[in-house]
Amino acid sequence: MKLASARLRAPVSQLTVTDGVVSVMGNGHKVSYASLLGGKHFNVQIPATGSGWGLKVAPDVPAKNYKDYKTVGQSVPRVDLPPKFTAQFTYVQDVRVPGMLHGRVVRPATVAAKPASIDEDSIKNIPGIVKVVREGSFVGVVAQTEWAAIQAAKALKVTWAAPETKMPANPDAVYDYLKNTKGFVERPGMKPRGDVDAALAQSGKTFEAAYRWPFQMHGMLAPSCAIADVRGDKVTIWAPSQGIFDTRKRVSDLLGLPESKIQVLYREASGCYGRLGTDDAAEDAVVMSRAVGKPVRVQWMREDEHGWEPKGPAQLLTVRAAVDPSGKVTAWDFLDRSFPWTEANDLPLVTSRQLGLKGKGQGFPNGTGGGGDTYTFDNQRIVASAIPWVQPDPTPLRTSPLRAPGDLARMFASESFMDELAAAQGVDGVQFRMRYASNNKRATEALTAVAKLANWQERPAPAPAPASGSTGNVAAGRGVAVSARSNSVVAVIAEVEVDKSSGEVTVKKVCVAHDCGLIINPDGLKNQIEGNVIQGTSRALMEEVKYDSSGIKNLDWASYPILRYEKIPQIDIYLIDRPEMPALGGGEPSIGPVPAAIANAIFDATGVRLREAPFTPERVLKAMRAGATSTQRA
Repeated sequence: MKLASARLRAPVSQLTVTDGVVSVMGNGHKVSYASLLGGKHFNVQIPATGSGWGLKVAPDVPAKNYKDYKTVGQSVPRVDLPPKFTAQFTYVQDVRVPGMLHGRVVRPATVAAKPASIDEDSIKNIPGIVKVVREGSFVGVVAQTEWAAIQAAKALKVTWAAPETKMPANPDAVYDYLKNTKGFVERPGMKPRGDVDAALAQSGKTFEAAYRWPFQMHGMLAPSCAIADVRGDKVTIWAPSQGIFDTRKRVSDLLGLPESKIQVLYREASGCYGRLGTDDAAEDAVVMSRAVGKPVRVQWMREDEHGWEPKGPAQLLTVRAAVDPSGKVTAWDFLDRSFPWTEANDLPLVTSRQLGLKGKGQGFPNGTGGGGDTYTFDNQRIVASAIPWVQPDPTPLRTSPLRAPGDLARMFASESFMDELAAAQGVDGVQFRMRYASNNKRATEALTAVAKLANWQERPAPAPAPASGSTGNVAAGRGVAVSARSNSVVAVIAEVEVDKSSGEVTVKKVCVAHDCGLIINPDGLKNQIEGNVIQGTSRALMEEVKYDSSGIKNLDWASYPILRYEKIPQIDIYLIDRPEMPALGGGEPSIGPVPAAIANAIFDATGVRLREAPFTPERVLKAMRAGATSTQRA
């Protein structure tokens, strides 16, 4: 704009831009970007401080007034979809490089097992075998064709030395570990308010409940894939990494080469939801390419992906509250004990660990939350405790961020507990939340909007029998939840049916009021919200990693089911546009409150409170037979 100002002899304040052409308001003089640059590079320094999430850019040009937006706020079609629908899009799995070979990793039979001996003669009858690669405890097979690599990886006879594993025997062992292990980071979710301990001690009525959230999978529909070409001191990698510079740094550490010698070329894969922040297949391909001196393509099998992908962390959450004689909540105490995202840059991935690289840290804490972003109480404390979980050997229960990291568990706990408090006092769930979100205009407006969208009728939970929609063995209920993430606010109401004879929960309808500030592409935002609701419903009802001391047990979609199309609920969305605000988070906030709203709807339908996810038929049936459990302690 400064160049245009000088060329057109007009102040910047009088210039407008349309389709790359700068014009002077009022007199018709104009000049194109191309004319201004005249074939030169656009070389402008923009002052910035910090890095990552803390990056702050300080341009000296005012932003366009939102009232002048023409494209922002309009729905724009996704031009990438037609080639994807017609199989013309090039995913990373479709990339082919001249002279490329194919590799497969041979996984150990149990966690932390190391190869004692390898019988290469066991695959000599398979044509096209190039090399059996062994480095440290890493074992792989390189072949001329993908089918030969698949056959060889399955047929290769390896004798594994299996040391005593540190894998937990079952979920109870994990939750006991979370409960009894001191955290390496205690992160407050907000500045404490008042004296929580004193308020709890002095109250004549207190409530307490603990909630469990399991390890869950990212569950990419297409397993991990990457191609690497290691030639001397130069490396080229084709990968779908969510952090190509992180991948470059990891490969630099693995090979002992400067990062300047490594090029990572991004190629899209299927939805990964945080999984490809840890690009394991790229390291596999690098090791095998270095061994044979040619480009090698590695694609994981489904059992590799389910068994060895990093998992969304398990969490144990405890909430306490004090209530005075008038029914006012006078204290709120929230503790989230969870495993961190251990796959930080200072912690090696599976292949690097197999080659002997050691971690240098504990990983990133799994965020904070727990009502502090939405509600205000006189005495309030919210703490996220990161529990150490770094294992020296490769483990299939290593962790990494999974969509809206930590939020589903935190909202499940805090919003279920809010519902429990409302039910104990016989107060409608929406109105109860309004009391404590009165200082949060955006939260109350979202609650008002979603209640109207869902035609919410004010009454306490559980529903009086028979509730509207209930027939025979089927009980109907509705539940509400509200949450905040990335400064976006989302309120959700779920309507469910519970088959009392089988325990099966069917989510019939989900209503969402979504406030993420300025809306840039309404249709794209709705796509994100719909995907979040579907995935949140799946994670709430079905998804749980099964394991024992030897490893992961659900290695396919039959044993790790996800929500099927016929079970997708009706999804109604109300978008709250705030053009005077910046564009805030839209990719993750709406998944957080979904499990809580479903859990509260199940309580409304059955009178039974679920405090452990997922809400499988077996778990629901068991809870109904046991009866509801009160949270009241005094």
